Amino acid sequence: MVAALLPDIWLFAAATAVTYIADWYLHQRGSYLINRLGKVRAGLSIRFLLRQLMVILLLARLDLAEEPLFYAAVACFLVFYGLQAPHGALTTLIKLRRTLPIVTRNVDLHAVRIPDAPPRSLLYRSSEKMLHLDLPAVVGVIVAAGTGEDYVGYIGAGVTLLLALGYNALLVPYLRRSRRAPSAPAVLKALDTWLGEYQPTVVLYFSGSNESAYQGNMWLDTMAAVEGRPLIVMRERNLVAQLADTSVPVVCVPAGTHLMNMNLSTVRVCLYPANVGKNIHMLRVPTMKHVFIGHGDSDKLASVNPYSKVYDEVWTAGRAGRDRYALADVGIRDEDIVEVGRPQLAPIESWTGTTRNPIPTVLYAPTWEGWDDNPGNTSLLLAGENIVRRLLTADSPVRVIYKPHPFTGIRSAKAKAVDARIKALVAKAAQDRAAESRWAQEASAAAAGQRAAKAELVRIESRLAELAKPGRAGGDESEESRVALADPARQAEIAALRTEWNDAYWRSFGWWEHKTVTGARPKLYDCFNQSDAMVSDISSVVSDFIASGKPYAVTDSAELGADEFKRQNTAVRAAVILSNGAQEIDQLLSAVADPAADSLAEARHELKTYLLGPDEPTSMEQFDAAVRALAAKAEARNAGVAQRVGEQLPEPLPDPEAASSGAGDGSAEIIAEVEVAVDPDTPSPDAEIGADPSVIR
Repeated sequence: MVAALLPDIWLFAAATAVTYIADWYLHQRGSYLINRLGKVRAGLSIRFLLRQLMVILLLARLDLAEEPLFYAAVACFLVFYGLQAPHGALTTLIKLRRTLPIVTRNVDLHAVRIPDAPPRSLLYRSSEKMLHLDLPAVVGVIVAAGTGEDYVGYIGAGVTLLLALGYNALLVPYLRRSRRAPSAPAVLKALDTWLGEYQPTVVLYFSGSNESAYQGNMWLDTMAAVEGRPLIVMRERNLVAQLADTSVPVVCVPAGTHLMNMNLSTVRVCLYPANVGKNIHMLRVPTMKHVFIGHGDSDKLASVNPYSKVYDEVWTAGRAGRDRYALADVGIRDEDIVEVGRPQLAPIESWTGTTRNPIPTVLYAPTWEGWDDNPGNTSLLLAGENIVRRLLTADSPVRVIYKPHPFTGIRSAKAKAVDARIKALVAKAAQDRAAESRWAQEASAAAAGQRAAKAELVRIESRLAELAKPGRAGGDESEESRVALADPARQAEIAALRTEWNDAYWRSFGWWEHKTVTGARPKLYDCFNQSDAMVSDISSVVSDFIASGKPYAVTDSAELGADEFKRQNTAVRAAVILSNGAQEIDQLLSAVADPAADSLAEARHELKTYLLGPDEPTSMEQFDAAVRALAAKAEARNAGVAQRVGEQLPEPLPDPEAASSGAGDGSAEIIAEVEVAVDPDTPSPDAEIGADPSVIR
């Protein structure tokens, strides 16, 4: 604006270029600032309109207000802005008419015709693309004002309007009936037909926030291996894209009414990994038995949520889970608790008693800050930096792997800041170590192998990207529902590539190099296998790590004292207890370096059995047995209801028409009404239910 008021046309041109580049960059980065600007009524459309108004102001200050160029610019910007309305309407209509009532994976919807999606280039960030079409007009007018060549401005204005009209014209054909997705009733009928053919028996029901996808992903392999015909039912569309690759059929049903009308008559067991409000939509179905399986096993209060009373059974890993509910006295009956082990822990390698590499690797995997300010939630805030510093400056060299919880910093700015400082500490220590002669020699010797591993990572990631989504690139969720069918060969290749990726990743840097690990890969259990010891907090991470038999330490962040801390938290009874100053870290390092100094080895073995159950039968065998037993209970219940309802039915009156047409007596319909009790007024909150909303991992 200052450049327009001066007026300084070349300063104005430079400032205009900066605003275009800044807008593009911030949108590319998904910057938080973009969201904030929208909140204060400085959204994308307003920013472009203001820039166009400042071009008009510049022309006025240059005494061009009476010139044809001025009127041409005003007319161009008015028409261009007017074209935003049909463009917005077209893109909205296309997206709405291509939205199915469900999203599926590995479900054959051949009974309905789902046309290809419009090219991604037309609909992805379409508002930004449309608004940026003013660029020819803006540039043309500025050049014309600076050089006196008005025709440049006219050409720019014409190009902008032609491009805007062309963009709208390209969208119109996708409103034709042949380009639309099938109607909701047709899709739901096709789904019910498929369900009738597939006849699922075991369902994993998952609902949650964007950050909670891991809670469902951790059960995918178990569902793929479970006896019977598994099905995964989800509730949030955005979570489908975050679901890891699986051969199990997946159905996402956002609307509660659609879910309650699904044909799930063959399902006998429904598994719930999280306590969320939308569970009520499935819990009201009485023909199946409902089980809370959780998304980790720990001593956090969320592991003994009183809400668990709504389920027919609660499945825990070992005896510790049963005792935990008894101690909490939240209304869960002992006979409703079943110990099934932890099938997900199969990939965790057992401790051999010696370090994996010439120097020990210690994993620091703190949990997140939680929903309240309880100091016991995480070690990150009070002890995190002390732990990492003591590991980095230990008398004998140690490699540190830092893997923060994916929720870290979503509630607490302080936690986010500490996380950033720890990452900086690890990066600085890695840089300093690389400069030391001993490690420089190791790096030189391993350089060729690391380069080869990095090249292999690029190749594997490229192939995984190709295999990530079946079908045509750029398809929307409707098209993906059509083409995302189980392909055993593709899934086998993906599994093999992920194994290769994991191996190449750890070979791509030195066994002595400190590392911060974030993101979906490598997985936490892969970090377990690369580590010789771990420092963590009260969370399911500790319980899972115990499966390895390796030494571990847990921080008493709330400063309860070692004895009280162990009394309250089962999983730390075989741990080195750290204070917030982390002075006890040497005890952990001694246990790793010398088996003779590992005084807690036997205690870890006993605790493993108590927390996670026996090694034999395997966890998967225990899980299958629990599914079979509960399915039998569901069958018995359904048979009993059918018998009781049949006994109570009055004798039907003679109906000659029914007799001649072959119609039944209606008992099936009456039973269905009795068995499916639906209350459409029940709210469906998304928040985790319970007195303590802590989320565990």
